[in-house]
Amino acid sequence: MINPSRRLEHLTTSVFSEMAGRKREKLSQGIDMIDLSIGSPDQPPPQNVRKIFADEVLREHSYQYAINSTQAFNEAVVYFYKERYGVELQPSSVLQLMGSQDGLAHIALAYLDEGDVIIVPDPGYPIYSACAHIAGAELYYVSLTEENQFMPDLEAIPADIRKRAKLMITNYPGNPTAALADKCYFENLIQFGSDHNILILHDFAYSELIFDGREPLSIFSIPGAEKTALEFNSLSKSFNMAGARIGYVIGDSSFLQPLAVLKSHLDYGVFLPVQHAAVEALTGDFTFLDEHCQTYERRRNVLIEALHEIGWTVRQPDGGMFVWAKVPPHYSSMSFSLAALDAGVVVTPGNAFGTGGEGYVRIALVQNEEKLIEAAQRLKTIL
Repeated sequence: MINPSRRLEHLTTSVFSEMAGRKREKLSQGIDMIDLSIGSPDQPPPQNVRKIFADEVLREHSYQYAINSTQAFNEAVVYFYKERYGVELQPSSVLQLMGSQDGLAHIALAYLDEGDVIIVPDPGYPIYSACAHIAGAELYYVSLTEENQFMPDLEAIPADIRKRAKLMITNYPGNPTAALADKCYFENLIQFGSDHNILILHDFAYSELIFDGREPLSIFSIPGAEKTALEFNSLSKSFNMAGARIGYVIGDSSFLQPLAVLKSHLDYGVFLPVQHAAVEALTGDFTFLDEHCQTYERRRNVLIEALHEIGWTVRQPDGGMFVWAKVPPHYSSMSFSLAALDAGVVVTPGNAFGTGGEGYVRIALVQNEEKLIEAAQRLKTIL
């Protein structure tokens, strides 16, 4: 028998696989399911973006290797960050990715050696810990709780970890916690990175889904961020281009270079029609973004109200496309998720995002308002 690499031992997909298998079993029995488990947008990109893509795929020369991003794409990111977040960039400060997960999956390989440490949130998106296992590095988890507003206590990180850590991942609006960071938090984080020579990696994939009139806050809005931070972003959630797989990371070119070198050995660039469509999205009419955000805010309001009406009081998310809901005390994350499945609603158990997620489930706002109300009524039967 030829055994696989030991690094795969930690790359379990058991929770997600189990839920997907159970959902398929229910569907095979003819049972109607409302799937609120995966954060995959249920709406299309803007019409003008789809039109560019449709035109470009018909061009004879669109099927060559892209190799790298087009200059137009990098300039579009520069324009987008200036217009939306008030951040000044240079095209050399942009590295194109096949979605932000591409960069987050490979950043540890570009920076970490055996014995190096990466600091990640718990609960957190699974790739944050998976990238360390892929690289053979060590993980240090910082706890995110409702009591600390889902903000890690930087002072509680031991001196030994601060010395050995090279990377730290943070994520606001958060997945799965749906929390927002403020300017003071980012200022402290930048100071922490500078003091301890740690590269701060901010996952900003939900940058355009921020509710209640709050303004998006890029980590590069903070003075000094360019000396110690990178920010990952994507068109998946902002422009509903999840399947097209295009994103980017921004920061000082010297910080981008190791990842660029690694990626030059892994892929041949994003399909050119996708790049052209992305340029149209990033430089087009931003009315779509405002309407898109309002759609998710309405969905949030409808679902929260419906859950409260059935007697389940859950925290109202500040942004993103998820509700991070504490389950009733007689349930675990998995037992609640299985009971919800039997009631015809698919949610993700919180322990899929780390041990700190136990006691919660993640509910994705990826159905229309009527479906969300119906899902709440189905869940009423298991409370």
